[in-house]
Amino acid sequence: MTFDAQAFTEELERLPARERAIQFRLLPKARALDVFEHLDAPNQADLVHLLQADETASYFEEMDPDDRVDLLDELPAKVATRLLSGLTPDERALTATVLGYPKGSTGREMSPEVAVVPQDMNAGDALARVLDRLHDSETIYTVAVSDGTRRLVGVVSLRDLLAADPATPLADFVRPADRALATERAEDAARRCAERRRIALPVVDNEDRIVGILTVDDALRILEEAESEDQARQGGTEPLRRSYLSTPILHIVRSRVVWLLVLAVGASLTVQVLEVFEHTLSQLVVLSVFIPLLIGTGGNTGNQAATTVTRALALGEVRPSDVLKVVGRELATGAVLGLSLGGLGFLITGLLYGWALGSVIGLTLFTVCCLAASVGGTMPLLAKAVKADPAVFSNPFISTFVDATGLIVYFLI
Repeated sequence: MTFDAQAFTEELERLPARERAIQFRLLPKARALDVFEHLDAPNQADLVHLLQADETASYFEEMDPDDRVDLLDELPAKVATRLLSGLTPDERALTATVLGYPKGSTGREMSPEVAVVPQDMNAGDALARVLDRLHDSETIYTVAVSDGTRRLVGVVSLRDLLAADPATPLADFVRPADRALATERAEDAARRCAERRRIALPVVDNEDRIVGILTVDDALRILEEAESEDQARQGGTEPLRRSYLSTPILHIVRSRVVWLLVLAVGASLTVQVLEVFEHTLSQLVVLSVFIPLLIGTGGNTGNQAATTVTRALALGEVRPSDVLKVVGRELATGAVLGLSLGGLGFLITGLLYGWALGSVIGLTLFTVCCLAASVGGTMPLLAKAVKADPAVFSNPFISTFVDATGLIVYFLI
């Protein structure tokens, strides 16, 4: 039976850290290296702390430079320095290239091991150069073509090189290249790579010189991590960055407690509103029966709008400058939803509690839906405009804001 490193890794990540290290030590060296490369960076860091120094150094040496950097980000400075010092000069230089770019940038996620051929070569010589770099390049299926000073001219595919007559000048079939700037956001470059169905994107510096390559598997990993982060923050927590069963309890607590405290403080606004309108409630106690309905409807409407606009932002379908268009669309959407829900609320409440109270509930539902949809659609755009994470400004804060303002609208009506 063949060894499935991915399946073994998934089972390994379900174990506690020390048991994980014991199971890992039982693997033969070749299989252990394969499994180590499949682990995510936090779980690799756990193993580094639990394994012997010589074991760790051998695995670290075999990793790709970009994967090394992910691991180094998870380690204490002293351990990271020790591991770097054990690398060969060439591998240390490649790793330092990636480390030189800021976190979250494309340069931090790229591989500096890229196949580059000059444009003045013919197809035969170019293919020979690519094959010579076969074991030193992240990918050879997309080959970067330079002008001789490492400035990017275009790309050729391995298929084109294999099919071309060896004497054909490379310039005859080189095609323009989609590229990524090393200093741009990694998520933007990854999304471009996925949307345009590229196997890889050459990565260039500010002078258009080739510094690395971003492959589609790294692009998909970046997008998956970004999606997980957005989903976690929209739910009022921080991403765990490792499998649930292998995450220590205190780490899970830390990921949630800050948001709970923030939301608890925000919920005090709702309490203040209820205190202000305490006299109104004492006169007509039945008003309190509908508070959960109104709060829930407003929060859900705002969250739906925020989720839709946050995703549209991530896909590049809207920009902060489109705020007025978004407000208009969400206001119209909220109005239609409000008419539907408000009409239903008016009928049911009117039949049960009288038409006067039914009118209050119907009008409040209509107003709350319009308000919540508009605020929910606007907040992610404002967050993007001030360079904050739209997910942070979405569901938790919108729910708190809409709860308070919805109650004010209710009691004023």
